[in-house]
Amino acid sequence: MELPPPTPKKKKSGRRQAEPDLLGNTIPQPHSTSVVRFAGTENPRYLRALHALLLRPVPREHLDRVAGCSNGPDLIANLRELGLGLTGLPCSMIDDHDQDGRKIKRGIYHLAEAGRRAIHAWLRTRDKKAGE
Repeated sequence: MELPPPTPKKKKSGRRQAEPDLLGNTIPQPHSTSVVRFAGTENPRYLRALHALLLRPVPREHLDRVAGCSNGPDLIANLRELGLGLTGLPCSMIDDHDQDGRKIKRGIYHLAEAGRRAIHAWLRTRDKKAGE
């Protein structure tokens, strides 16, 4: 007597569900985005930088002007330490030319999907706390 094949479990959402390993640690599914948890900040300079990054990818020079700082890479490093990491806030190097016409690689900071979701989640919790 043959048993019918097992029916797959229904998912509650469209996301891939992580499965725990033997020690209870979750193993992400293949092709899933990594989890980024942003701790948040009240620093006005960081908030201006995050606002610019939510709008579009920005080069270092633009980030310096928008945030009001002179060391954009340090500002990015601090945002990464707050939980965005390299996964949530990567830097892409693109071919460009400097003012003398020499070929260079220009760094463009942008929010990955995981970083964007983490910032929006933090903003939602911040808005809830402000409304209380």
